[in-house]
Amino acid sequence: MLPSRKPDSMLRSRYRIIETVGQGGMGSIYQAEDTRLTGRFCAIKEIQINPKTPPSHQSQAREQFRREASILARLDHPNLPKVSDFFSEGNRDYLVMDFVRGDDLRQKIEEAKSNERFIPERQVMGWVAQLCDALSYLHSQSPPVLHRDIKPANIKLTPDGLIKLVDFGLVKLMTPDEDRTITVLQGRGTAFYIPLEQYGGDTGHTDIRSDIYSLGATLYHLLTNEPPAEAKTRFLKPNALVPPRSLNPQLTTRTEQAIQWALSMHPDDRPPSVQTLQDFLVSKDPLNLLPSYEDSTVISQIAPVNRALGAIALGLLIFSIMITFFSPMVPPIH
Repeated sequence: MLPSRKPDSMLRSRYRIIETVGQGGMGSIYQAEDTRLTGRFCAIKEIQINPKTPPSHQSQAREQFRREASILARLDHPNLPKVSDFFSEGNRDYLVMDFVRGDDLRQKIEEAKSNERFIPERQVMGWVAQLCDALSYLHSQSPPVLHRDIKPANIKLTPDGLIKLVDFGLVKLMTPDEDRTITVLQGRGTAFYIPLEQYGGDTGHTDIRSDIYSLGATLYHLLTNEPPAEAKTRFLKPNALVPPRSLNPQLTTRTEQAIQWALSMHPDDRPPSVQTLQDFLVSKDPLNLLPSYEDSTVISQIAPVNRALGAIALGLLIFSIMITFFSPMVPPIH
């Protein structure tokens, strides 16, 4: 990985780097000042192209970045930072967006946990309503836009109480004519918050229900002070997910059911849309009998097989009994 930009260095003769606010294996995020617009601060996401890849692949990656970053630049929602510019320098691509001040929700969880309390459910539901609005907006685009890295650390709470879903580093665009997705910026998300289908990286099929799983995992963490069991752990141990109300008895049953619904292992068992999940959270109707959080793809696949094997075994048993009772007696051989 290339070294980060130093403070006071310039990008595109316009953006003055103030400091590095985030760094990972694929690049860095900077706070910068836009020198053309006095007083405007922005966040700049830097993505590094692997210099070891063939030149043709580098060219394809850069073209894909430019094409899809232009779609991000057209997004306009109060709970999303506005993307205002994108460009390339050397083997690095840059995405410029609003700099969002305030704490992220991971900090709010840590603060609550250190004080041995839970964030009030009503307060979390207010945040989630804003988050659902942002995700519904993304998913309603043509083609739909997936975030793929929803987690408390990527959700900012501004001083005036506005929620912002930040870091477009793992956004994906679903092509409208094909049942697959294409990556904007490479990445695989964070283990506690991603569904099993996302472990395949770019080879795994993800859709809006993958974001719904991550939203459910984020809601679980916000309300229990603990992240949920990872999907790969739950695949091997279907009972690994601790019921939310076991950790926070103050939670309502409806919220617990909403969380377990969103955290269903198989995408088909999750809410079909963010709006469906939000409607369930605020509904006054009697609680529905949702699939239990113990249910998983493993169980749903094994149970029918076991039933079939049981039926075969029962049939063989009945057949053997009939043979025993109705077969002609054969005299013993002396």
